[in-house]
Amino acid sequence: MNPNQRPRSSPSRLPSPLRPPGTRREPCAHTRLPTVSKRVTTMEGLTLTGVLRKAAGDFPSRRAISISGRLELSYARLHQLVDAAAARLADAGVLPGDVVALAFPNTVELVIVFLAVIRARAVAAPLNPAYTKDEFVFYLSDSESKLLVINAEGNAAAEAAAAELGIPRSAASLPDASGTLELSLPTGSTAADGTALPLDTRVNDPSDVALFLHTSGSTSRPKGVPLTQRNLAASVKNIRSVYRLSETDSTVIVLPLFHVHGLVAALLSSLSAGAAVALPAAGRFSASTFWADMRASGATWYSAVPTIHQILLDRHATRPEPAYPELRFIRSCSASLAPAILEHLEAAFGAPVLEAYAMTEAAHQMASNPLPEDGPRKPGAVGRPTGLEMAILDEEGARRPPNVPGEVCIRGPNVAKGYKNNPEANKAAFAFGWFHTGDVGFLDADGFLHLVGRIKELINRGGEKISPIEVDAVLLEHPDIAQGVAFGVPDDKYGEEINCAVIPREGADMEEAEVLRHCRKNLAAFKVPKRVFITDSLPKTATGKIQRRIVAEFFVPPAKAPRAGA
Repeated sequence: MNPNQRPRSSPSRLPSPLRPPGTRREPCAHTRLPTVSKRVTTMEGLTLTGVLRKAAGDFPSRRAISISGRLELSYARLHQLVDAAAARLADAGVLPGDVVALAFPNTVELVIVFLAVIRARAVAAPLNPAYTKDEFVFYLSDSESKLLVINAEGNAAAEAAAAELGIPRSAASLPDASGTLELSLPTGSTAADGTALPLDTRVNDPSDVALFLHTSGSTSRPKGVPLTQRNLAASVKNIRSVYRLSETDSTVIVLPLFHVHGLVAALLSSLSAGAAVALPAAGRFSASTFWADMRASGATWYSAVPTIHQILLDRHATRPEPAYPELRFIRSCSASLAPAILEHLEAAFGAPVLEAYAMTEAAHQMASNPLPEDGPRKPGAVGRPTGLEMAILDEEGARRPPNVPGEVCIRGPNVAKGYKNNPEANKAAFAFGWFHTGDVGFLDADGFLHLVGRIKELINRGGEKISPIEVDAVLLEHPDIAQGVAFGVPDDKYGEEINCAVIPREGADMEEAEVLRHCRKNLAAFKVPKRVFITDSLPKTATGKIQRRIVAEFFVPPAKAPRAGA
C-alpha cells in the first residue's frame, strides 16, 4: 500500500468522549503542510517515522517481526498494516497531539498500533497491563489520554479505569498475518466540526511528541516524560551505531514494550536498521523457551536487565542447552551488572557482554561499553557517552575533573525537553543548561563512566523504577496503619528490593500478611514490598523527619548500595 493511500472503508469517528460536546479543536499549525514528498525527504532522518519508513523501503522483503511458529511479517507487510491502522485512527477522529494509551503484553498488535499512532501524529502512551484499576486511573488521567487500546482478550482493570474517566476503549487483533488488523474503534456519530484530518495530510515533524512515558521520582508522584520524534530518531541512531546493528541482525524481545529499554533499545533500534525482531509466543519473557526462540529466529544479540541475565545463568547451571547460538554480543542495561555476573555470562554463552547506562528522559541510552572491535570494555563501568555530551558536575554546575565523583549530567538531541506540567521538577532537572540524572558517578581518564551511587531515593528493582512515595501512600490507606515508609535494600537477584516498615494504629493487631494483602490489592506486583517490619517506632532526624536511608540502615544491616541506571 502507498503510504499516502487511505483504506477504502470509512470507519466511524470516535464518539463524544474523545472530544467534549460543543468544542472545536483546531489542528496544530504545523499540520497544515504542503505536499508530503519533499518534506518527507527532508525530515526523514530527523523523525523516527521517517527512519523506519526508509528501512522498510530499503529492505521490503526482509523479515521484520515474527512469533516463532505462528507469524512472520516482512518490512513491506508491517508498514502496510501500520499505514492502514494509522488511516483508521485518523478517519476515526484521532488528531495530531492526541494521547492514545496502549495496554498490551508483548504482541504484534502492540507493535502495529504503536507505530500507527505515531504515524498518525498522535502520541503513544504504553502502559503496564498489570497495573491495578487505581494505577490505570492515575496514568490515564495524567497523560490526558483520549483513547485506550487493548488486546482482544481485554483488560478488566484498564477498561474499568477508562470507563470511570469516560475514555473510549478499542481492541486490536491480527488473527491472520495476511489479513488486516482488526481495530474495533468505538462507534458514534460523525463529528460535525470537521476537525478530523486524513492521514495523507499528516507529515511527521521532528518536534511532534510521539511517546509519553512516566518515570518515578523519589519525592513526588511519577513524572510524565514526552519524547519527540527527534528524540527517538536520535536515540535509535545512537544505539544502532554503537552496536553496528544492520539488516543481518536479529533479536528476541526480552523486556516489556511498555518500558523504554525494550521498546527503544530492542524493538525500534532493530526496525530502524532493517534487522529482525522476534516476539515471545506467550507475550512475555520465558526462560524455558528463550533459547529455542533465539535459535529459531537466528538471533545475533539480545538486551536484558541483570535479573534476567541471572535467571538465564541459573537455568544454564541446572538445564544447559545442547548448543547456544553464536551471538555478536549481549547487552545489559537498566540496573547494575556485577563484574562477576558479566564474567559468568561470557563464559556460559560465549559472547562479549556490553553494559550500558540509560534512562527514560534520554529516550534510553546515554553510555555503553564498545564492541570488541571498537576498543576495550571495562567491567564495572557503563561505558563511554554515546551520541550526546556528558559531564560530571558539582553542586555549583562546575565540571569535576577525571576520577572525581559528582552528578552525571547530559545534553543532546535524544534528551527530553522537560517533564509534563512540572515546572519545579524542570527547574531542578535542567539547571546550568544540562539535564541532571540524579546519579553520582565519575568519568575516568579514558572517558568511561563509573556509577557509584544515587542522589534520588528511587528504588531500582531489576530495572523497574519504583517511587517509594507511591508505596507509602498505599500503606497509609490501610485503616490500621498509623505510619508507613518504603525503602530499598540491596538484593542479589534484583539489584535492589522493596522493604517497608509500619507502625500499627493503637489497639490494632497488624500482621505482615495483612500488609502484603493490602499492597497486592492496590499495587502492581513488582511494587509490593518483599519484607514488612512491624514496629512501634521509626528512626527520625532531630527535626522529626523520617529519612529512608536511616530507616533502611535501622532495619537492614548496611551494605554497598547498588549503582543507578535505567
